[in-house]
Amino acid sequence: MVCTDRRGRGVKQPERTIIHADLDAFFAAAEVRRRPELRGKPVIIGGKPGGRGVVAAASYEARRFGVRSAMPISQAVRLCPDGVYLSGDGSYYRELSDQFRAILLDFTDLVEMVSVDEAYLDVSHSERTLGTPRQAAESIKQRVRDELELVVSLGVSTSRLVSKIASDMDKPDGLCVVDPGTEAAFLADLPVGKMPGIGPKAVERLHASGVRTLGQLAHMPLPVIEPIFGKRADQIVLRAQGIDDKPVDPDGGPTKSISHERTFGEDLTEPEDIRRELYRLAESTGRDMRQKGLQGSVVAVKLRYADFETVGKQRRLLGPTNAHQEIMPVAEKLVEELLNTRRAPVRLLGVRMSTLTSGVLQLSLFDQQAQRQQKLNQAIDQLTERHGKGLITPGNLRSVSQQRSESREDDPDTYDRRTGERRGRDE
Repeated sequence: MVCTDRRGRGVKQPERTIIHADLDAFFAAAEVRRRPELRGKPVIIGGKPGGRGVVAAASYEARRFGVRSAMPISQAVRLCPDGVYLSGDGSYYRELSDQFRAILLDFTDLVEMVSVDEAYLDVSHSERTLGTPRQAAESIKQRVRDELELVVSLGVSTSRLVSKIASDMDKPDGLCVVDPGTEAAFLADLPVGKMPGIGPKAVERLHASGVRTLGQLAHMPLPVIEPIFGKRADQIVLRAQGIDDKPVDPDGGPTKSISHERTFGEDLTEPEDIRRELYRLAESTGRDMRQKGLQGSVVAVKLRYADFETVGKQRRLLGPTNAHQEIMPVAEKLVEELLNTRRAPVRLLGVRMSTLTSGVLQLSLFDQQAQRQQKLNQAIDQLTERHGKGLITPGNLRSVSQQRSESREDDPDTYDRRTGERRGRDE
């Protein structure tokens, strides 16, 4: 990597060393850990036969029968009738995840947990204490095996993207090191679907355009792929070349709440406008939770009047959720109650979800309706990532006044426009 100093001279920057650590078949392996008699058997987490759950995780023995995550339990039973079906234990998985994180923190303070079983580490400039990148990865692998009796696959490279792809190359128990300067060559022959962020529909459209490998994608003119990726096209091409400078962001512990609030350039007075803006906030909050693999049990709203009087209200849900379709009605009811107490022009609205838990707590509660809603929200999230916010709005909100007020997102819920990442986070 080359930057320039104040005089414009090239200054070579030390290469980063990023490790992606991914616990193999984590939920299933965790169950085998405390029930050794299950070792070697096909273990499926997500629900009991006869139920309407979906597969949350499957051991590698179960995968040989074709069982995969997100598959309906009923289909898994047809494929693997002799499997061991378990509902899952969220608190136990979180406990192991915390121990996993503690091990990683012994290697570097720069640890970003992206889910209960997955993390990025930045071990740059640590060869004096940790050895070579491969030696550091081997040490992590050994400690996880010795202390947790779990298996972790590791990818090592100069970027998050390449390390994540590398960690998936030799599962289970994989270790793939991509040397600096070889990132593009490593990616070149891989199918385009290997890159995170390129879904099945995008793969189909790329294939129709004659693009099947990341090497081909890396050299495609932007006008060819812009219809597929929209605003992300230039970023996709760079990533296909192995260029990804996104840093590891230490999580600093579990997130306690996720919120969005918006101050309006013109005060809101019409109920329809308030509902529309409230929906946008609920959608953004739900999307953030889905991206982090979290669910919330308490919905809170914040309302600031034109004279700066600020009020709030919250309500506990019957169960945790990250679906904005479930957040919105509660938030709307709370705002309605506040406005019934005092009806005046609204300067600011906010939506917050707290009492956050990992999504695994709901493994046994999945049903067909929840599956449909989950798939819908995944599609909405992909469209939002590609085209920006506000593309999809419920019909009853689209028919309201089209007068749009200029708005901005206030701290601590502001975003870095370059990366799209939240700068602040409620603690």
